[in-house]
Amino acid sequence: MHRYVIDLENNITIYESGYGVPEAEGTEEFKSREELGHLADGWPAARLVEIWNSLPGVVPVSKFTNRAVAVGRVWKVLQCLNPTEAPDSAQLGPSEAAPGRKASTGKKRTNSKKTARTTRPKRRPKTEPAVREGNKTAKVLTLLRDPEGATLAELMKATGWQPHSVRGFLSGAVGKKMGLAVESSKRDDGQRLYKLAK
Repeated sequence: MHRYVIDLENNITIYESGYGVPEAEGTEEFKSREELGHLADGWPAARLVEIWNSLPGVVPVSKFTNRAVAVGRVWKVLQCLNPTEAPDSAQLGPSEAAPGRKASTGKKRTNSKKTARTTRPKRRPKTEPAVREGNKTAKVLTLLRDPEGATLAELMKATGWQPHSVRGFLSGAVGKKMGLAVESSKRDDGQRLYKLAK
């Protein structure tokens, strides 16, 4: 039985059973369709769309009928990707690359030789993007603008999301899509604070 690990950027890495899975903050592991469905219950619906659209060989979608359909389709594609067939994981060092493979890559190999991966430079908006007043994104940004910052618990209360969904939103939507830098620090009581960088 394979083990699947998903990170905050929706990269899914497949590990053969028997190999240790490296622990990293913000990653989640699942081994079955049921476990994936349980994780997906705490995710925003948009995350399932992003995961699907990042899988190799799929037709991109803008939304799913419901979560069960999304989980079923994602799981079905994952079953076609074996650790030995998927492209090498860029997250592992050369000595660790054998046990784990990254499944969620949209790039196809054009020949048998490895080619250097190129990425587009991140475009950072010159001004903060417009956000609809009163929605969850606006609530999160308001809390992040506070000079004291906001704790994970405060962000969870404002959005109704699970901890991993909040962290994924901060990394993906706020950090990557909006181009805003989010600072993270710990208070004396151990609570982690998040705020927008000045």
